Amino acid sequence: MRTRTRDPPYPTMTFMADTALETGSALLARWCDLLRRCQTEPVDPVPYGKDLIARWAEPHRRYHTTTHLTAVLDHVEVLAGHAEDPGAVLLAAWFHDAVYRPDRSENEERSARLAERALPEAGVPDTITSEVARLVRLTVTHHPADGDRDGEVLCDADLAVLAGDPTGYAEYAAAVREEYGFVPDDAFRAGRADVLRQLLRLPRLFRTPQGYERWEATARRNLTTELELLAPGDVDDARR
Repeated sequence: MRTRTRDPPYPTMTFMADTALETGSALLARWCDLLRRCQTEPVDPVPYGKDLIARWAEPHRRYHTTTHLTAVLDHVEVLAGHAEDPGAVLLAAWFHDAVYRPDRSENEERSARLAERALPEAGVPDTITSEVARLVRLTVTHHPADGDRDGEVLCDADLAVLAGDPTGYAEYAAAVREEYGFVPDDAFRAGRADVLRQLLRLPRLFRTPQGYERWEATARRNLTTELELLAPGDVDDARR
């Protein structure tokens, strides 16, 4: 649910001041370890990690924050045994919402373009870069093709928030509403309810065996509860 405005040119990496990154040391260490494992050239990973963390820490974000990034990375690691290229999936997790403005379109495309520019410069081979960009673009729909094991892992990790406990899910829903604070209440409720209906109509939310077993039932309960609050009487229609 986005209000479409004209997007500026695709971004390049912009290296931020250290003062904006003091709380990102654990994330930075994870990034450096990952990039070194994926590199074929010994480029310093630190500036790229700092830039990415600064992007995820932008003040307009409420849900798509470093907390979400950390959660997605953690979930990818849980599901890594299902992936064909876990390193590429982890890199895609870092980039999948690196460019994020809730009032603009093409966030995923712009994030993929950022990866396509930054990763070769950071010493990552073209084959991995292409896979990362493909995976980032896949998060537009969260609908990987049959047999796309890397796509299944990334999409499951990104959607795992839907299976939070009641408090965690309520915090997630509140953060999403806050990010879309510029949207009037009635319009937000209608748009959010439509998203929930679409999700509930999917044959399955989670495509990996482990993700389905861990999260499917709880996620469906959470989505159903939220839809009942937003649009009473619409839950049966959403299941058809």
